[in-house]
Amino acid sequence: MTETLAKPITDREALPVELVDAAGRAVGACPVAQAHTAPGLLHRAFSVLLYDDAGRVLLQQRAAVKTRFPLLWANTACGHPAPDEPVVAAAAVRLAEEMGLATALTEVGIFRYHAQDSATGRVEHEWDHVLIGRLDAEFLRTAAPRADPAEVADYAWIQPEALRDAIADDPGSYTPWLLGVLDIAEEAVRVI
Repeated sequence: MTETLAKPITDREALPVELVDAAGRAVGACPVAQAHTAPGLLHRAFSVLLYDDAGRVLLQQRAAVKTRFPLLWANTACGHPAPDEPVVAAAAVRLAEEMGLATALTEVGIFRYHAQDSATGRVEHEWDHVLIGRLDAEFLRTAAPRADPAEVADYAWIQPEALRDAIADDPGSYTPWLLGVLDIAEEAVRVI
């Protein structure tokens, strides 16, 4: 008899998120779905942006089944830490789940944003921790992202300036937080 180990099914909309005040201090918790119901509750989130040795960034196109901003291009991975969960640890788990990748991550900044998805009626109101990481050329010669199709429709590498031009030319194809993530990440990369 052969047993198949299936990946456990998780209702990501039922997972808890940490609510925060205007200064980013924890003030409670609620399910993901509730935090993203209009008008939206301010909560902790993270956005990961990976770079390669050529300075390109790795983007993902969100899967069609996403409840917020489906099929739009976004940073490499994103999500929400559970209440009291360290942001870097949660981001590493989500990077592995979404893109099948692991690398050291560094938090480089935070920004707050509010955006409504006109297609789904859902809302993002997030205190977003931005993390960056690198994948070196040797790693990329032997491995590629292994994107989970339930999370990611496609992925692409692009130079940051080309990405800025693409967002300016067609902002409706990109998530509303991507430019904020890119700004913080690029400022950190210039300093490092």
